[in-house]
Amino acid sequence: MSDIIDHAGIGCRDFETSLKFYTAALGTLGIKALTNFEHEGSRHAGFGTQTPSFWIGSSREKTGGVHLAFIARSRAEVAAFYSAALSAGGRDNGGPGLRPHYHANYYGAFVFDPDGNNIEAVCHAPA
Repeated sequence: MSDIIDHAGIGCRDFETSLKFYTAALGTLGIKALTNFEHEGSRHAGFGTQTPSFWIGSSREKTGGVHLAFIARSRAEVAAFYSAALSAGGRDNGGPGLRPHYHANYYGAFVFDPDGNNIEAVCHAPA
């Protein structure tokens, strides 16, 4: 995931809805659910390309308010992520486009997941 974070996880009130959302949205970036299990009455799924580095877990607590950005290899992947996320129940928080206030090639799209987390796909490569 990075050189300082081993993995990250968020809670979700409706595990099945969130699993569907993340499977569709992250699948466009080559990220898939690598594990899905129940432990001590709580459901968990780990997403990644080779090993799980992003986790969702069922939670009874209020969730939301997290911002996560996933790497896209191209601007087309950003657009595919945005479309799949909306189709899977996400809400728009900023469609695909350049965000030059971050840097000249920052191309991202933002959606709110079913729990209100701000989920982003970003490509840093030039067009």
